[in-house]
Amino acid sequence: MLQNIRAFFDVRGVLEVETPLMSAAATTDPHLNSFVTRYHNRPHYLNTSPEFAMKRLLASHGQAIYQVCKSFRADELGPVHNPEFTLLEWYRPGFDMFQLMQELGELVSALMQAQARGPVEIVSLSYAEAFEQATGHNPHAISAQEWRHFALERGIEQPVGLEDDVDEWLDWLLTQCVLPALDSECFTYIYDYPASQSALAKCRIDEAGQTVACRFELFYGGLELANGFDELQDSEEQRRRFTRENQARQAKGLQSIDIDEYFLSALEHGLPQCSGVAVGLDRLLMLLSVSAAIEDVLAFPFSRS
Repeated sequence: MLQNIRAFFDVRGVLEVETPLMSAAATTDPHLNSFVTRYHNRPHYLNTSPEFAMKRLLASHGQAIYQVCKSFRADELGPVHNPEFTLLEWYRPGFDMFQLMQELGELVSALMQAQARGPVEIVSLSYAEAFEQATGHNPHAISAQEWRHFALERGIEQPVGLEDDVDEWLDWLLTQCVLPALDSECFTYIYDYPASQSALAKCRIDEAGQTVACRFELFYGGLELANGFDELQDSEEQRRRFTRENQARQAKGLQSIDIDEYFLSALEHGLPQCSGVAVGLDRLLMLLSVSAAIEDVLAFPFSRS
């Protein structure tokens, strides 16, 4: 798989790079927890992805780049999660997210066909289309309270803490209603997420006049394989988003995280218009090898590491 990935990018002139796995700053995403270590009595963090460092390279050189590296996320362990995992991440200056979706589809098709698993079918649905097909409701026009009534009417479990947060409800119902409704033998793109879930993505006005995030995810059945977007270039807006995420962390009782000033300086210097995507290679290898659990494709899963 790794040989085929490198060959795929080599013929396209995408440069392989390497960036640090440990840094003085970490993601502020309230849904991600970083492993913390110390150096000279200062906290340092194992990266949850190489995104910030790779964008710093993009701001300096503007060249299409990719990386295969280990990433780490605390509190994630299960059939499709391991605290230490392998990511493929790449960035394409001049691409929008639809061009990058096309290239990701070409990569997945090439890898599947190399294992005699083709032909590959890939379906694309907007976030609104996926929700409307599975729930009958427009996710951009319904409140948290309305989602709560929807779940009560259908006997869907309601985890504690979802009462007032519409994005938490959307994330929960995505797993409970939308993903189970996807074709289990097919790859599916879901794109144009709610603007409130943009994180590091640009936003745009869609055909219905709705502000959405230029973000996509790739699934096989209900298994998430990749997350990508048109990259935000505005350093001031990115700082505001980091600040809001830290506020959300504090509201959840989580520690506030130092904002990565090197990354924001790179955005201020000038990130080229580009799109990027991260692919979970362990999960992709599960598909290629027809494995049921992530531990089946790891030499030493967490339980034996």
